[in-house]
Parts: sequence; structure tokens; C-alpha cells
Amino acid sequence: MSIAQLITAQQLVARQKQPGLVILDCRFALEDPDYGRCSYAEGHIEGARFADLERDFSSPVTKGVTGRHPLPHPADLIQRLKAWGVDQESDIVLYDDGPGAFAARGWWLLAWLGKRDGVYLLDGGLKAWHTTGLPLSLDAPEHKEGNFTGKPDTSLLLSAEKLQARLGQPQMTLIDARAEPRFRGEVEPIDPVAGHIPGAQCAAFSENLGKDGCFLPADQLKHRFAEKLGDRSPTDLVAYCGSGVTACHNLFALCLAGYPLGKLYAGSWSEWITDPKREIATGA
Repeated sequence: MSIAQLITAQQLVARQKQPGLVILDCRFALEDPDYGRCSYAEGHIEGARFADLERDFSSPVTKGVTGRHPLPHPADLIQRLKAWGVDQESDIVLYDDGPGAFAARGWWLLAWLGKRDGVYLLDGGLKAWHTTGLPLSLDAPEHKEGNFTGKPDTSLLLSAEKLQARLGQPQMTLIDARAEPRFRGEVEPIDPVAGHIPGAQCAAFSENLGKDGCFLPADQLKHRFAEKLGDRSPTDLVAYCGSGVTACHNLFALCLAGYPLGKLYAGSWSEWITDPKREIATGA
């Protein structure tokens, strides 16, 4: 079974009172770091705990060295998961407003720590929950501390140095989850340098979704990524984005399509450009 699993709003309602189920509200907005926490306080799926991209799913930025969302320290993340009530056997459902980018970051972090069974993204996120007419809660969830333990899997990561050494190797597929205009370097609303890593292909994460905001069927995702892979092995695929967040959406979609979990360049574009010696490319 694929480690990427989806759950619909109605399926979640049916399992909401399941013992051991942990629901994580991962809402966030890059332009307003307090948006997720404030939105959670105004209403969340009953029983959900709040997981913040910057406070929980990232470590502090080191200016000029790291990207915008460095990976959290494993011990800190494990402690946070335990505080949320996560056990070794817990089923976990993650959601955000809808696109799934921040929820997918949480999914990847759990996979990184070895938790690869029973982890779901709410398909369509809170938008789908609202569309179904389901209510939100203002109540703080009650839970006891969990016993989760994990160990980071370094094989899922590629550093900037190792990526640089592999540039130009014909067997590697490098995909960038940002939108086409940012990839081509025509606009750059967030980072100080525009463009992309040489040899990358644009695979905007938003194209993993249909018009309803839910993930495309597996066969359509398979076709989408088969065009990027060509005749190269999916085991040599590396995903990146602006700061290591939406790249996880592509890795989730690849697993939904039946491919193995690829590697993540977690520092992504915002780390790549901290070293002026690293090459950049523009255009298609």
C-alpha cells in the first residue's frame, strides 16, 4: 500500500471518535504567520490540535545559511508529536485550508521520522469540509501525552552540496513545485533572487489538484509525472520548491500515483541562493 493516503470529509466524520485518532490542523499563510493560529481559535474540526508550519514543522532560520523553513530538529518534533497525543500506532489526519501544501509538509515529516502507516491528508482540506456542510468546533481537544518515537531517515534528503554535485547527471529528475512564472524567473514575490536550479523541470504543485481542490485520480497523476521522468528511474527523483514545503505536495502526489517516495532538497530555492557560487537558470 502507498504511504500516501487520502481521507474524505465524510470518512473522517465516521472515524472522528475513533480511539487513538489524532487530527492536526496545519493551516498557515506565508503573508501572515499568525493566520493559522487565529483561524484555529475561530473554529476547527472537532478534536484537532494546531500544528504551526514555523513553530512546529520548521526550525529557526539562520540568515544567509538556511532556507526560509529549515527542517525541525528531530527531537523537538518528536516531543511535539507526543504532546499532541501521537502514539506509535496512532492514525493521523492532517488538513489545511484546502490545497494540502502545509498538511503535506506534516505528512513528509512523519515519513521522515518513520511513521508511514495510518497517515492521511484530508482531501480538499477544510474547503471540502465546509462544502459538505460539516460544523467546526471551538473546544480545546482533550488528550494524554503520546509515546511516539522516531528516527530521521537521512536517505530521504539531499543536501545542497550533494545536489550541486549531481547537476547535469542524466539519470536525475529534478522537479520544482513553484508556479511557472517564478520558475522561469519572471517574478519573485518572496525570495531575493529569481530563477530556478539548472536542469530542473517545473511541476507546479497546484496541478496535482482538480477544479474541486481535491487530488487528481492516481492515473492522471501517473501520467503527469511520467512526462517529467521520461525513461529515468523514479528512485533518482529530487523535489524542491521555495522553502521545502510545497515540494512535499509533489512527493505525496507521486506516491499517490504509485511511485516510490523521492528525495527532498529541503533547503530548496531559498537556501540555494544563499551561496552566490551556485548556478541559477531562468526561462523555461
